Amino acid sequence: MPELNIKSFDNNFRDALDLFNNQKWYEAHDAFEDIWNTLNGDKRQIIQGLLQVSVSQFHLQRGNLNGATILLGEGLGRLKGRTHIDLGIDLDSFCRCLEELLIKLQTKQNLDEIDKPLIKLKDTK
Repeated sequence: MPELNIKSFDNNFRDALDLFNNQKWYEAHDAFEDIWNTLNGDKRQIIQGLLQVSVSQFHLQRGNLNGATILLGEGLGRLKGRTHIDLGIDLDSFCRCLEELLIKLQTKQNLDEIDKPLIKLKDTK
């Protein structure tokens, strides 16, 4: 990937992360989709997983529990096997958060603000 493309990817990815972390689910979906269209392989699968989690949260916000549960499970499935791929985010903790949320959705537990997923950047120490 040429340097300009890497910078473009980084900027677009950070924008998508900001939208996601600010709970702008639909906008995050669109931003991740723009990135997804430019990738292949494991990175493409990770972005698709993030995209699916964004849509799951959009469904949840709209009261579509079934759609949210299905898309969250699909997104988590794409992410779990790829936590070793370094995109600068903490996929391990994100997947653990998603697993807990998925259990709550499947068992129809009440959700709190703390249950909304957040994508953290990796420590660069």
